[in-house]
Amino acid sequence: MAARLALSRTLRWLFSALLLAGLLLGGLQADWDFSQISRRATVLYGPLGEGQKRIDAWQQLLATQNQASEMEQLKVVNLFFNKNMRYVEDIDLWRQVDYWETPVEALWKGAGDCEDYAIAKYFSLRHLGVSSDKLRITYVKALRQNRAHMVLTYYSSPEAMPLVLDSLIDAIQPASQRTDLLPVYSFNAEGLWLPGKGNKKVGDTKRLSRWQDVLKKMQAEGFPVETTH
Repeated sequence: MAARLALSRTLRWLFSALLLAGLLLGGLQADWDFSQISRRATVLYGPLGEGQKRIDAWQQLLATQNQASEMEQLKVVNLFFNKNMRYVEDIDLWRQVDYWETPVEALWKGAGDCEDYAIAKYFSLRHLGVSSDKLRITYVKALRQNRAHMVLTYYSSPEAMPLVLDSLIDAIQPASQRTDLLPVYSFNAEGLWLPGKGNKKVGDTKRLSRWQDVLKKMQAEGFPVETTH
């Protein structure tokens, strides 16, 4: 009984988190008011300093890439964040063991760890019009480094071999060529995926709650939210 209740609470939490993601991402087709976003970010975080230049460059990228092909968008967005962010562990950057940044926080700091790159790329491509069912933030084990890692994966079709957008390398490669990455689970606004078949535990809800935190912080930063279903 206790196990069933725990599972029920987990599923209810996950549903609410994904619903919030769907509502926020539903608003991504609306334009982003970067003046308002910068003002709110300044109130939330203090002077943006050099981060404002990176945020302005992000705005320019989104404005110039909205008519490009999806493959070109993938390449430009992937390279932009790989070049404009440096890898820093959460404990050193935020004094927390695990902290998930919004794209604005990532560009303000000019730094983040693996999930922050993936999150920033995800929201950028969604804003450029790439369908959410083509994008998944994927939690993997990086076998060479023997550590947990996150990447963004892109599916041109539901059955396609995904392409991997990774902070470790600039080249975008098919997952079949990334034998150094072992997938654990992936998620987006539409739901949660597990590799292979059968029922497998994804992990604790504390980790996934970081995604919900990101969505709430983006709302506070002034990103539009679709309020109707």
